[in-house]
Amino acid sequence: MSYSLILPVFNEANTINTLFKRISKIMDQQRSEYELIFINDGSTDATNQLLTTLHQQYPLVKIINFSRNFGHQTAVTAGLNYAQGDIIAVLDADLQDPPEVLPLFFEKIHDGYDVVYAIRKNRKEKKSIRFMYSLFYRLLKIVANIDIPLDSGDFCVMRKNVVDAINSLPERNRFVRGLRSWVGYKQIGLAYERNPRYAGKSKYNMSKLMKLAFDGIFSFSYVPLQIMFYVGLGSLMVSFIGSIIAVYMRFFTTAYKQVPGFATTIILIMFVGGLQLFSLGIMGEYMRRVYDEVKQRKPYIVESLVGFKK
Repeated sequence: MSYSLILPVFNEANTINTLFKRISKIMDQQRSEYELIFINDGSTDATNQLLTTLHQQYPLVKIINFSRNFGHQTAVTAGLNYAQGDIIAVLDADLQDPPEVLPLFFEKIHDGYDVVYAIRKNRKEKKSIRFMYSLFYRLLKIVANIDIPLDSGDFCVMRKNVVDAINSLPERNRFVRGLRSWVGYKQIGLAYERNPRYAGKSKYNMSKLMKLAFDGIFSFSYVPLQIMFYVGLGSLMVSFIGSIIAVYMRFFTTAYKQVPGFATTIILIMFVGGLQLFSLGIMGEYMRRVYDEVKQRKPYIVESLVGFKK
């Protein structure tokens, strides 16, 4: 039984050698063939040179060089496309996903599971980041039309048939952990202690985190569209009731003279305008994804492959 380890990297020159030593130590104990697939996601530091040197020393190291930075989820997708092992593992290259827990995942695979995903506990990021992650996962759990496990990231081990099923899905706005849940099969989660970043800074800024959150919510939920309907229905009912009250006050009381009409008009305009923009924004997110799918553009461009057979 052979193994493939998928490792997206973007400016990780400070971690490459340590990462390779720790992974190779663990994988050598499996006494099976394995390959390490590094996806160089447009790095601008010495990452590519270090990976090339590793490949020259150890042919099991394979490299997919992107023509530019396409993003973490796209890099994971490329790794899944090129992986040839019977068992495929996905983990981050910053050593927050410790390679030392991989044998526990492999044991579950050998026990008959098709997917073993990691459940993060005791994250070492800032409190604000931890809060945002926790909020996102719980919101996604509520609104998603499939069961996406709480606090589970991309760190996982899968059988080849599961990876083939994920690769067969054509969408371009990839949310890999959602696709992993969508394809089904026999899955189980394992909790692990998430380490702090070994070196360097996180490549996920707030805008990238928001994009990841949007991809997860809008790719696996119709709830935002349903919210638009119910909010629109609610505003229509409020407007109808308000109209009845206004007519009653105008013809049957003298109270309407004490209500300033200018302020009421401004409030109503701002409410309706904000509601319309909110609704258009939600529709725009769905339409943007439809537009991406219609273009049929490749999700990534490979500049070069190192270590792969033609």
